[in-house]
Amino acid sequence: MIGLRLIGLTVGASEEDTEALQLLKLIWEVIVNKPKREIDKILRGPSVLIDQHQKLNSASFVQALQLLKLANKYLDKLEVETHNIIKEPPNPIQQDINESASRKLDQAKQLEEVISEYLDNMHAQIQNMVKKDNNHVSGKRDRALELQSFISKHIVSMHVETQNITQRTYRKENKTKELQELIGRNIRTMRAETKLKELYPSRVLFIAAEMGNTVFLVELIRRYPDLIWKVDDNGLSIFHVAVKNRHVSIYNLLYEIGSMKDLVTPIKHTNDNNMLHLVGKMPTKKALEDIFGPALQMQKELLWFKEVRNMIPPSYRERNNNDGLTPRELFSEEHKELIRDGEKWMKETASQCMVVAALIATIVFAAAFTVPGGYDQTSGIPIFYRKAVFVAFVVADAMSLFLSSTSILTFLSILTSRYAERDFLESLPNKLMLGVLTLFLSITAMMITFSVSFFILYHKEMKWIPILISVVAVIPVILFVVLQYQLLIDVFHSSNISKYLFKPGKQLLYYVNPKV
Repeated sequence: MIGLRLIGLTVGASEEDTEALQLLKLIWEVIVNKPKREIDKILRGPSVLIDQHQKLNSASFVQALQLLKLANKYLDKLEVETHNIIKEPPNPIQQDINESASRKLDQAKQLEEVISEYLDNMHAQIQNMVKKDNNHVSGKRDRALELQSFISKHIVSMHVETQNITQRTYRKENKTKELQELIGRNIRTMRAETKLKELYPSRVLFIAAEMGNTVFLVELIRRYPDLIWKVDDNGLSIFHVAVKNRHVSIYNLLYEIGSMKDLVTPIKHTNDNNMLHLVGKMPTKKALEDIFGPALQMQKELLWFKEVRNMIPPSYRERNNNDGLTPRELFSEEHKELIRDGEKWMKETASQCMVVAALIATIVFAAAFTVPGGYDQTSGIPIFYRKAVFVAFVVADAMSLFLSSTSILTFLSILTSRYAERDFLESLPNKLMLGVLTLFLSITAMMITFSVSFFILYHKEMKWIPILISVVAVIPVILFVVLQYQLLIDVFHSSNISKYLFKPGKQLLYYVNPKV
């Protein structure tokens, strides 16, 4: 409970008001004085037996372990029975030639029976296990399904090989030897495929990195700097985990370790993926859920890729992984769907906003020729053209027309964009920001135009009417801001603040009281 509480420190909380952080400091002061091996053991946590080829999810974990237990049980039994059949009698010198030949014949027959029994029993057990697992999805590629397939192939293969040996071998001594070799070979193959090893998936260091708990990690690293070199069971450092889960504050710690980052960033993950390959993969939904719209999510992903590309050594930027993909190729492959969603979202947003902008342009254009108070019948000049409020009316109306027209043209350019991958980095977000901003300002100018017109008409008496109307006219502007707040903030953030996302303004690792 204490460990979970410490890991769950709220990012942004100062040590003065965080009881868990105070507790962490006290515990960590004791831990860092221990030998290095003990520190690693404490941070690593308890081990668990996990299949070395693939992680087991909760749905297949139980079944996979049952299959492994079943396979090991029958392998042990087959090995013992084979040994008992093959072992020499206590006094082989006393046997005559006939007895030896007879014994070889019995051994071959017994080995055939043992193999047959072994294959039949294992096949029956697997079938029963599969029938009981009604909730298992047959199309899912997990380790349990792979084990089922491998054991079934093993049964068929061993049965065929046994039949071939029986049919083609004439000398009984050769049959016994070949059957013995067949059994030994299959036992080794099965054990190699079902081998287990100890892994440590519960390392608190990497759980904190996965959760984005910068306070916890900073406190540990400040007192034990060697933690920056630690890797989890998949070969990932805390910075690789941060990149994988898109935690900016943890990633920015790389800027504080100087040239050591050139030794940390090249660390390779499984499948020969480096840090740039990791950022090329799609993150979890949780990592993107705070960003409004797929297009802005795509921009954030491009910013991450650009940042990590500049961070790692140049020689690693174009390296292929085991699948033959460079980081850029992996990024493009993984983000195809997000690009399609981003294009769809951007076009829908632009279309809807363009309709509103067109309506505003129509309204204010008409208002320019139907001025309050009308025109002088003789000169054709507006009657109230000398009044200051009339000048405000004209200026606000013109500004609304210009702004709405700019908004229309901007959204039109969004609709006609190529939607290439690089367009999502700056071009499309900047256009969206300009379009939304000019739309908002045009709405504001239109409401000012509307309100000022009543001050022109009621400038001598009943002034409470234009004042009341002006107050009410503010409501649509406020409503637009409230309803589109998240879009406005995210668009502004993506086009401006995001440029400085990976440039921390303060140090954390070497300050006495780090505040994240």
